[in-house]
Amino acid sequence: MLINKYAIPRRAVLRGLGTMLALPALDGLAPAFAAGSRAAAKTVRRLGIVYVPNGMAMDYWTPAIEGAGYELTPVLEPLAKHRNTITVVSGLTQKGKGGGAHSAAASKFLTGRIPERRNNSELKASISMDQVVAKEFGRETQLASLEVGLDPRDFAGTCAEGLCAYTTTIVWRDEAMPLPMDNNPRVVFERLFGDGDISDPAVRLRRIQNQRSILDSVTAKVSDLNRRLGAEARLKLGQYVDAVRDVERRIQRVEEQGAQAGPTIEQPAGIPATFEEHIKLMFDLQVLAFQSDLTRVITFMVGRETSARTYPEIGVPDAHHPLSHHNNDPNKIATMARINALHTHMFSYFLDKLQATPDGDGSLLDNTLLLYGAGMSNSNHHSPENLPLLLAGGAAGQHKGGRHVVCPPDTPVANLHMTIFEKLGLRMESFGESAGTIETLSV
Repeated sequence: MLINKYAIPRRAVLRGLGTMLALPALDGLAPAFAAGSRAAAKTVRRLGIVYVPNGMAMDYWTPAIEGAGYELTPVLEPLAKHRNTITVVSGLTQKGKGGGAHSAAASKFLTGRIPERRNNSELKASISMDQVVAKEFGRETQLASLEVGLDPRDFAGTCAEGLCAYTTTIVWRDEAMPLPMDNNPRVVFERLFGDGDISDPAVRLRRIQNQRSILDSVTAKVSDLNRRLGAEARLKLGQYVDAVRDVERRIQRVEEQGAQAGPTIEQPAGIPATFEEHIKLMFDLQVLAFQSDLTRVITFMVGRETSARTYPEIGVPDAHHPLSHHNNDPNKIATMARINALHTHMFSYFLDKLQATPDGDGSLLDNTLLLYGAGMSNSNHHSPENLPLLLAGGAAGQHKGGRHVVCPPDTPVANLHMTIFEKLGLRMESFGESAGTIETLSV
């Protein structure tokens, strides 16, 4: 490997004993003619989507005024430190008849298409906007996209709408193929960094029982690579390897705790028992996936529609979905707002990690565009109007934050998708029910 002469792509890997470690961008791996010239490197843009279920306590979400001088609401307050990179977008709708309320909220969020009421073996929606981006960006990465979530895929008979498959994912590769959201950190970790036969549980079990790290077999090669790098690149590589190892250790601790808990544990081994530990681990995995350029498109469901998760860590024993049908009870709405604020607090953690991770001349946050929001607004009415949405990140200089943008009534959410395509450098004539882009977001 003549790394002093030839460039190694960002998706390069160190291979050894059936394992691989994806590398982040390192200046020391640039070709000799590009040394000292950061301009020679192409800026990489990324797309992240974070979906929250069961609507929003809108009075606690929506800023009172438009523009740059808006006041942060209780649900947006946890994002205060990132205000300058955030644009709150109000007024968008995903109207349409058909399907169940929750299944339509989820399936239409990125596709613009209401699901058809068929049995679960005959699915029909439309390609989701993240997969449009993945088809383009995936040409240069190992994984075209990554789909992750916190809830299991199996409803175990709890889906009342008869459209269960439409509520557990928001990602569609095409009109008949929904993509599942992986909620087990071990599975996601091994998809990113593990050996090729990750589908074999026996292989995974043997490694866990032997307490072997996937990094063990590449340690010598990392050390050899370090000798060829400059001081700054060595520091960056060391921080990255430490981050990968930290995530793996946390997953191992969860698995050990699960094994000790015995048959009464509700979550499968490998899935943290608490919401906060689980979501932080999943966000950290997403940061590593972006940092190593294994993928440039990630979609994350904080919860599936009709999620009945409780949040005892913030003193909310009520199940989320029943609570969202608050019948305008101010106490219930305030309690729901606490759940919404917990979600934005965790999203702020994700933004912190992206901002702290160098990428090119800036950070991962500078070069990533993130869409955060829900597929319905007032959950008591299952309203598809005035969706709670925001954009975050710099999109490599294409997104200007620090403002609240209010769109004209009945503006389709697909206009926002078209705007996102534009900011990511994709040229599309239309998408879903779009009627153009959102001009106020183009500057």
